[in-house]
Amino acid sequence: MKRPFSYKLNIFIFLLPALALFVGVLIAPIIVSTYYSFHNWNGLTTPEFIGFKNYVELFTSKSINITRALKNAMLLAVFSCFIQLPFALWLALRLARGVKGGRFFLSVFFMPVLISTVVIGQLWLKIYNPDYGVLNLLLRSLGLEKWTRVWLGSKDTALGAAFVPILWQYVGYHMLLMFAGIKGVPPELSEAAMLDGCTPGQVSRYIVIPYIRPILRVSVIFAVTGSLKSFDLIYVLTNGGPNHATEVPSTLMINMLFLRNRYGMGSTIAVMLIVLCFVFALLINMAFKEEKGR
Repeated sequence: MKRPFSYKLNIFIFLLPALALFVGVLIAPIIVSTYYSFHNWNGLTTPEFIGFKNYVELFTSKSINITRALKNAMLLAVFSCFIQLPFALWLALRLARGVKGGRFFLSVFFMPVLISTVVIGQLWLKIYNPDYGVLNLLLRSLGLEKWTRVWLGSKDTALGAAFVPILWQYVGYHMLLMFAGIKGVPPELSEAAMLDGCTPGQVSRYIVIPYIRPILRVSVIFAVTGSLKSFDLIYVLTNGGPNHATEVPSTLMINMLFLRNRYGMGSTIAVMLIVLCFVFALLINMAFKEEKGR
């Protein structure tokens, strides 16, 4: 039966606020950033159209060094996929099997997600403090004085020290996603496997993990794109230093926008991040579909 025009109009009216918010918050900024990425603009004078010169300079200029920023972001993505996510999956599997105080542990592991990133950054600044920080005090108490470092002030340790709180903060987020997925696995599948002699580990490997593949795909996408967009904790901890050792694309973008007043170049970095996140999301979706096909 054909719907009357008034019915379709009502649907459009009800969807309009959400559509306007989506366009205003997401689509419009992307369009504006793309526009300014083709211009030389300091935020005050009239923008000067320069075509693709910003993009060429971004990948060729040694003063910008986008290569190091992208390398750091990709390294964080690798750590997220091969350290953070497996640990989150292990926690989710353990808690889903039922442990005493399971709800308490769920709350504890998820709590860092709820805490302000600035607060977490200040907390880890205290932990890494070379004079009274918990980490160096612990090493001294164990007689490992030679292992103490200025963790965030040395080029050799700053990047790893900045990654640790980022990985730690979102373990609980991915754990909760996976835990919810595991709880959705039909119990009769696991029971049948146990009756056939499967161990809990085999049940997890051959039944639970394949069943929650959609959740794992979402977690991988969030981990990779989140690594590419990482900003707040690195900005609080090191602001991209020392000597750009912890620079990531987002901190480089902020540097261009607000310190060098190069709004055109900052917009170029923003567009690059959008494209990278979109491409990696597509590649991850394709990889999971191919694996499912096999």
